Amino acid sequence: MPGLPDPPERRLSMEISRRNLMIGATLAPLATSLATPALARAASPSAPMIGGMFGPGEGVALLSRNENPYGPSTKAQAAAEAATAKGAYYADTAATVLIKIIAEKYGVTPEQVVIGTGSSEVLNAIALAWKPKGAYLGAELFWDTTAKWAVKLGATLKTVPLTPAMEVDLPAMAAAVDDSIGLVHIVNPNNPTGLLLDGNALRGFIKTVAPKKTVLIDEAYNELVPDPDYSSMIDMVRAGHDVIITRTFSKIFGMAGMRVGYAITTPANAALIRQYMMTSLNSAGLAAAIASYEEEDFKTFSKGKIIEAREMIVAAAKSAGLPILTPTANFAFVKVADANAVQKAMAAKGVMIRGTYGKWSQWSRVSTGRIEDVERYCRALPEAASA
Repeated sequence: MPGLPDPPERRLSMEISRRNLMIGATLAPLATSLATPALARAASPSAPMIGGMFGPGEGVALLSRNENPYGPSTKAQAAAEAATAKGAYYADTAATVLIKIIAEKYGVTPEQVVIGTGSSEVLNAIALAWKPKGAYLGAELFWDTTAKWAVKLGATLKTVPLTPAMEVDLPAMAAAVDDSIGLVHIVNPNNPTGLLLDGNALRGFIKTVAPKKTVLIDEAYNELVPDPDYSSMIDMVRAGHDVIITRTFSKIFGMAGMRVGYAITTPANAALIRQYMMTSLNSAGLAAAIASYEEEDFKTFSKGKIIEAREMIVAAAKSAGLPILTPTANFAFVKVADANAVQKAMAAKGVMIRGTYGKWSQWSRVSTGRIEDVERYCRALPEAASA
């Protein structure tokens, strides 16, 4: 499962036109700097077969994986195609360019940026790097795939119950930080609840906890919240706090299958994370990320579609008399009688959603997606909820 705010503390040193020139100039050298190992032509599937290997099958409304079907943008696709034509070459130069673009955007140094094969690789590297420092602390319900992976490798996971309103309990989390803790992990907005923590409350939490332990904030969905600048904690990194922020190109950019993510943190933390990174990025993903990073028109369009779908889901749930948490990302958490039964009933209608999360058997997560697919979910909800 697993926002691009301009830094308020300083203006970017480059004008937008200069950045666009840099990106444009970079996409030509991608021909000599990008690469992925090429598959033997004889072993490759035919073009029609390849098309059926990615994305939902015909007639399927895929609303279970928090993907954004409106991406990648046209420019990102063109850049990826150009890079693929030069897939014989490693992508080191392009990776360096993307790091510099991200650093400039957020007012940090390139040494503070770590890019990976999706934010999942970065998060896994963080889990490994901080494992010797102590236990992993998170909310009782959060995107815990990375934490559970670390547990399989011998780490300890400690959790704190949510509030009665299903929110991450920041005071309780702060109180749970002791000498046994190595890393504090918060997802904001939280997944699967979709609830967003107040920005200033989270800043206060960081000021209390970060002097003692590293705080990891997963901001995979930051660009989708009402005020990304206020909700992002990147300013706390710039202020020198022991904080790691992770981001992804999977959500607002619609590049989940292209696997590009990154972390912004202190130089020391970044150096430690790099020691545990396991792969290098693919040329197509890097090219698409570089091309799409400043596409404000596409980001506006993408976010608009997600908000439209979110509002449809909220209206459908309320019409069916079902409680729903206030969604702020590209998914919603709806209370039903039996989440697994609703999942099964929806699947019978070709609509794929998530089932039970642990003990939360009455909460059902549905992702936003193509508007026509969300319409199918909304039409099916009253009957499926009675299953």
